[in-house]
Amino acid sequence: MKKIILITFLLTFGFANYLQAQFTQVKLFSGFEKTDFIVYASYTINKSKTFIINTLAFFQKFRNEENQVFDETGVQPMVFWDINENISISPSLYYNSFSGYSERLSAKFAIKNSRVLFVIIPTIAHSEQKKASYTKIFAQFEFNTPINKKVSLWLNGQFLTVWDEFKTHSRSFQQLRSSVSFNRHQFGIGVDLDQYGHIPIEKSSFGLYYRTTL
Repeated sequence: MKKIILITFLLTFGFANYLQAQFTQVKLFSGFEKTDFIVYASYTINKSKTFIINTLAFFQKFRNEENQVFDETGVQPMVFWDINENISISPSLYYNSFSGYSERLSAKFAIKNSRVLFVIIPTIAHSEQKKASYTKIFAQFEFNTPINKKVSLWLNGQFLTVWDEFKTHSRSFQQLRSSVSFNRHQFGIGVDLDQYGHIPIEKSSFGLYYRTTL
């Protein structure tokens, strides 16, 4: 597990640095139950900025031995084609320590301004390990309120649900964060609610949250 995590993040950072990524974000969430670490990098590859390479890598590790069966690592390179400022499509490959490799096709719908971000990404995919199709819906929102030129209050949320063969629940989560930002650094608190399997096994974790943009 540790070797997979190390290789995943070395590849992600190396890829981002090679491309001189225009946007790299690091997130850390740690509580009594588990620790999450996420790296996200984005880079435009043409002058019109309609083709964008995004790379996501993460790991999740539970502290209690009885929950370590849910430890998870994932990496996903994506190439988005921006049809317009609100709609994009993307083919991608994804590796997950639970489900192995899969091929994906996603659409992204986004609304963004200086204070609000809302994103929803529906995906259809094929799992090489299960030899079956599945669907995924990911949603994200961000809202910030400036206090002064350097300090802002932030409320963030991420939501995921995955269904095998479009009918059987596989994985879901809800992640909420409340934080204060200062010079591109955010510090706050959060809660993770995780669900696993056909008859969902539920896990929850409260913890501290940190995010920075490089």
